[in-house]
Amino acid sequence: MFRNREEAGRILADELSRYRNDPTALILALPRGGVAVGYQLSLALHVPLDVFITRKIGAPGNPEYAIGAVTETGSHYLNQEAVSSFDLSQHELNRLIQVQEKEIARRRNLYRQGRSLPQLTGRTVLLVDDGIATGSTFLASALAIRGLQPHRLVGVIPVGPPSTIREVRAYVDELLVLMTPDPFETVGNFFMDFTQVEDRDVIQYLNLAEEAMLERQPSSPAS
Repeated sequence: MFRNREEAGRILADELSRYRNDPTALILALPRGGVAVGYQLSLALHVPLDVFITRKIGAPGNPEYAIGAVTETGSHYLNQEAVSSFDLSQHELNRLIQVQEKEIARRRNLYRQGRSLPQLTGRTVLLVDDGIATGSTFLASALAIRGLQPHRLVGVIPVGPPSTIREVRAYVDELLVLMTPDPFETVGNFFMDFTQVEDRDVIQYLNLAEEAMLERQPSSPAS
């Protein structure tokens, strides 16, 4: 069990030391919880931190149950079996997607302040979350990032169920996961402190990571 997300990030960083100071590397964390993990990776590896905004599509009447996910690049991932089990019409599915697209737009404006997603072509991308259950959000993100042609896509996850982890492996070049407990109920069961990460926390993590990267840059010689 992890003490909190920050501890999980530090443990993951120890396993990813080969990416320290890699000029092509970029950490993309899934907000909000993944950003707390990604921040520790950024500090330890000296790699810049940004977000990749993906929202799960919750089932009608059971919003915690993911039937798919929507990404900030506009791509959708749908669990067809789950969609079929709820007998959703295309109209209802489109409505659920539009709700999440509005939230993605809100978060993009808040977290990036008008900046666009960094260029990913040819880069090594560390895709980070604080854990996965159904995997819809992570899979949707991995698929979308793949379409942006990174050189290497590395999945970085503290904990997830064996069945989902097996599925995720097919979507990344490398996968680092610390725990694959079975039985698995919820991600929060494996953290002593799993307090919800708020928008203001995400912004603070991003700002602190950027400041740390700037401090590491060699100062230009005095003229």
